[in-house]
Order: sequence, then C-alpha cells, then structure tokens
Amino acid sequence: MSIENILMPQLGESVTEGTIERWLVQPGDIVRKYDPIAEVITDKVNAEIPSSFTGTIKELLAKEGETLPVGAVVCSVEIVQEDKSNSSVHTASSTNGNAANPKEQSKVEASTETPSLKKRYSPAVMRLAQEHNIDLEMVQGSGLEGRITRKDVQKLIDSGTLPRATKQEQEMKKPQQAESQPQQYNVGKPAVESTTGDIEIPVTSVRRAIAKNMVRSKQEVPHAWMMMEVDVTNMVRYRDDLKTDFKAKEGFNLTYFAFFIKAIARALKEYPMMNSVWAEDKIIQKKDINISIAVATEDALFVPVIKHADEKSIKGIAKEIHELSVRVRSGKLRPEDTQGGTFTVNNTGSFGSVQSMGIINYPQAAIIQVESIVKRPVIMEGNMFAARDMVNLCLSLDHRILDGLVCGKFLNRVKNILENVDAETMSIY
Repeated sequence: MSIENILMPQLGESVTEGTIERWLVQPGDIVRKYDPIAEVITDKVNAEIPSSFTGTIKELLAKEGETLPVGAVVCSVEIVQEDKSNSSVHTASSTNGNAANPKEQSKVEASTETPSLKKRYSPAVMRLAQEHNIDLEMVQGSGLEGRITRKDVQKLIDSGTLPRATKQEQEMKKPQQAESQPQQYNVGKPAVESTTGDIEIPVTSVRRAIAKNMVRSKQEVPHAWMMMEVDVTNMVRYRDDLKTDFKAKEGFNLTYFAFFIKAIARALKEYPMMNSVWAEDKIIQKKDINISIAVATEDALFVPVIKHADEKSIKGIAKEIHELSVRVRSGKLRPEDTQGGTFTVNNTGSFGSVQSMGIINYPQAAIIQVESIVKRPVIMEGNMFAARDMVNLCLSLDHRILDGLVCGKFLNRVKNILENVDAETMSIY
C-alpha cells in the first residue's frame, strides 16, 4: 500500500495556475485512473482534473475556491498494490473459500461508483440548478450510473415541478467564502461597503481568473493602439447573396466574422511578425496561425482557438466559430480548444460597438477588435457621395514586439483584402 499525490495539471498554453471550483470526490471515495476528481477554473477554460491513479482518496489538500500553481499537490490517493496472480478482490474472497461472483462483483463496483458519478455535475447542470434554485440531490439522473444530465434538469424546469432545498439546507450548503476565496485585489485598498438598495454580486472563480489575467496584461505589456476604416460594401453584398442557401445546405450561419478571420489570417501569413509571442528573453515568431476568438457567456469570457486558420476555407472557419461557441455556452469547452492561440480577433461589433481598445491576450503580440458594420455616406470617385458599408478595425499591439510601421502595413493589407472580396478572391469553399 502506498500514497501518491495528484498535481495541478497545465490546462492551457501560458496557464500557470488553476482554481479548484468544486471537488467531485471526498476522502474515502474509490476512484479509477482517469476518473474526474475536481472541476478547475483558469483564465482560459473550465475543466476537470482526472485521477492519475486507481485507489482511495486519502486527503484533499486544496479548498474549493483556492488558487494553486501548476504542479502543486491537490490531493493524495492511497494505492493498493495488487498481487499479479490474484486481484485484491479475489484474495479477499478466497479467505472464505469462494471465488467472487462476477455479477455480484459488478454490483458492488456500481454501488461504490454511483454516488460519485451522480454528484458529478456539469457546468451547464450547475448553472440551470442555480438559476432555478433546484436541489440536485433530489433529482433522479438518467445519465451513466445515475449522473444528472442537462436534459434531466430542463425536463423538471419545463414541467414546473422543481425540487428545492429548504432555506436552512441552502445555508448549510453555501461555501465558506472567507476561508476558501481570499481577497486578491483589495490588498492595501480601503474596504468598499454596500448600502441599502445595493446588489452584491459574488465574484466567481472564472471572473477572478479573467481579472487576474487582464491586470497582468495591462501591467506587463506596453499597449499601443491604431484604427483603420474599411469599406466592406462588396463583402456584405457577397455574403448576403449566399447566406440563405448556405444555411439551408450546411446547417449553420455564414457570418461576417468568418470573412474577417480569413482576411486577417491571410495578412498574418504575409506579415509573420504580427504572429509572435513574448517569451521574456526572446520573441517567438509562430509558424502556425491559430486565431483566438472571444466568446462570452452571461458571466464570463472564454477564448477558444481556431487552429490553422490560414489553411481553412470560409466554410471551415464559419463551422469552427459555430462549434466553439456552442461548446462554450453549453459548458463543454475542452482544454485543447483554448491552447495554441497566436493572435486574437474579437467580434465587438456584435454588440453594436464602433470603436474600442482591446486588452492583449498575453503573451500574444496583438489583438484586433472587429467593430460594427454601419452605413455611412462616403465620397467616391468624381466627388460623388454614396451610402457604403463601413467598419473600423481597431488594433492593440505590444510595443515591445511591434511598432507602427509593421502594424500599419498589416492593417492596410487586411483592408485591401476585405475591400476586394468576391467569388474569385475569397471562395466560400
């Protein structure tokens, strides 16, 4: 019998720490190798820590809400060394002179695993339960070995029969905020007190991780900014002519955003210095063009990655935008979906913004904000006015890596590509 430690894994490129959002096991629980033991939040993704061993959870060495560096010990597992000729189950049963019955043994295993799986709630299930004040311990799950699925919760919501915990039970289940979530951003600052009528909104682990990453980026990166106006009238007309047939054929939307990402990926190919990351004692110019995109939920922002965007068609990019957005909003984003980003494109125009300055996604060199497309009168050849579809592209850059010359050339190239979009210059397929 031996004790082994499970460590905080690295859940994304440049991720140096993670926050234990929720333990899925308790001391004494039996786990198999690769079983999930905890939900973890980083500034890039929420994920599950798998067990590295088969055994019994001995001690949880981190509290819910506690932030730990990559490689720190999160819990310990007691490993039972089995005899090579006989498993521990067979050895135990042989003392009674009987071989273990396979059917009975499977029932025993199921009975020990079911409670752990039943209480392993996905982020989507947790979100729905919190929104509707549902006591998940009173819900019968239809998933594997009794696990509660999103459909189970949604079915209860639709039926109107919601099992709720009493006020006393809710109070007992509340995490001890003072112990598990130390204040990280009020050190040396006066306390801010709420007054009558104010609404206090708890800072979630996701929001805290986002805040920490943004503060780091602003403190360490000397941000500079530039903007370029682009006439996308031809692109808008081209996309609008295709969007209905495309949706009917492919099953997802042909968005303007896919055209912008394609144009930016092409320009990055021609200006590779823009596709760089800061590595303290050196600048690494990345070979692959992997575009990070910002996807927002009600209370958090995630940054999944479109890998090899320069090699994908408009259809391929549009499909990835759709699939990554669905994963984010359903709580199914995987760690690998957020890794490897080399340049970030943010679709701020979807909110109606026309000008903004993005904070760089550290350690990347730049971020582009694609603003809202608006109709404006523009002077054309012959001093004639015409109504044109115009958009602002706002670029934030790391002045340690880039300067105005290369950024100006890069933005001008993106502008040139977008202003000349048609079936010949940018095929959908």
